[in-house]
Amino acid sequence: MKIGAIRGVKDILPAEIGKWQEVEFAARETLENHGYREIRIPVFEYTELFARSIGQGTDIIEKEMYTFEDSKGSKISLRPEGTAGVVRAAIEHHLLGPSAINKLYYIGPMFRHERPQKGRYRQFYQIGAELLGTDNPRVDAEVLSMLHLLLQHLGIAGISLELNSLGCKACRPVYRATLQDFLKAAGDALCNDCKRRTDLNPLRVLDCKNPHCREATREAPSVLASLCRECMDHFETVKVTLDELALPYEINERLVRGLDYYTRTTFEFTTHQLGAQNAVAAGGRYDGLVEELGGPATPGIGFALGMERLIALLPDTVGRRDRDVLYLAPLGKAAIDRTPHLLHELRRRGVCAETDYQGKSLKSQMKKADKMRARYVGILGDDELNEGVVLLRNMENKDQQKVPLDKFVEVISTTLSRDHS
Repeated sequence: MKIGAIRGVKDILPAEIGKWQEVEFAARETLENHGYREIRIPVFEYTELFARSIGQGTDIIEKEMYTFEDSKGSKISLRPEGTAGVVRAAIEHHLLGPSAINKLYYIGPMFRHERPQKGRYRQFYQIGAELLGTDNPRVDAEVLSMLHLLLQHLGIAGISLELNSLGCKACRPVYRATLQDFLKAAGDALCNDCKRRTDLNPLRVLDCKNPHCREATREAPSVLASLCRECMDHFETVKVTLDELALPYEINERLVRGLDYYTRTTFEFTTHQLGAQNAVAAGGRYDGLVEELGGPATPGIGFALGMERLIALLPDTVGRRDRDVLYLAPLGKAAIDRTPHLLHELRRRGVCAETDYQGKSLKSQMKKADKMRARYVGILGDDELNEGVVLLRNMENKDQQKVPLDKFVEVISTTLSRDHS
């Protein structure tokens, strides 16, 4: 019986990997230019970490996490997002302090048990960044500007920035109570999930995609009307700074995100090119999360970028980085015996060199060299060995020249270096 991949996960094949590498390279370059350093966190953590950070009433905790017990009976979950793990690591390894500012980024897989569809997988990849240690609203704008620069660097067009503020622990409860009163009045117009969310997590009702729920909440009170003076000033400074940076945005009062830890600034970069799953990158401020997880009171802001969705927007030409290949075509046993040493020396010099040890005909080997788009072919048979040369063929213009065998490695490495200069 043939065993296939699990539903909702996918293989990333060699023909596709160039785009992934291009995105990762651009992200590392952009983030590190802004002072961020890479951190690598485990793909599984104690379930309690996610329950405390993301929130018990969220879909992620209630429906989507892959959770199991280890041999000691402890509950373990595959990470559904990266922020909680980064914050846990920052607390555990004493990275935080009264005046410390930490800029950290990560790249890797996340796991959620969702209904697979275009742009949504059960194992999916994210690039995320977290800035811990300051609540300055200009930092919010800097994070948004950095994301915008990354998307520009990759040539992504048609991206819109949506912006909102969710208030703080002082003013959020007031809005929560106001929204609950509105939702309870809506009654049976809401779906069953939203009826349950009304008590547990009312803000999530605004994010429901059910058309009946969206219609029923069309006149829902705005979170912006409930902001305290401090949160209002913070949001105004974010907007003014974005205006100064000439970074366009739209206010979306229904933008609440799906995680309980968000406060104040929340945002999404969206596109109309991906259908229902239109968010390419999203995040926000989480000023109470570090304290919630047992660390010192430390403000923070971060985002996650969905790699599959971003890659779907890239043109096919992105990521094609064909290396100059030398194919060594040995003819006969004596030539095959000399091939390993030649390949070793070529590769030691940084040359991408390939061969076929099967002793096939020259015609067959030339076809193989052509298929792998080799730039040069080095032909080595009994005649060449007797003469002490390698016949070097340029596959682009078909020119051939005899190169002394003892100079072959040096000539090839020099030739390829000159071709690139």
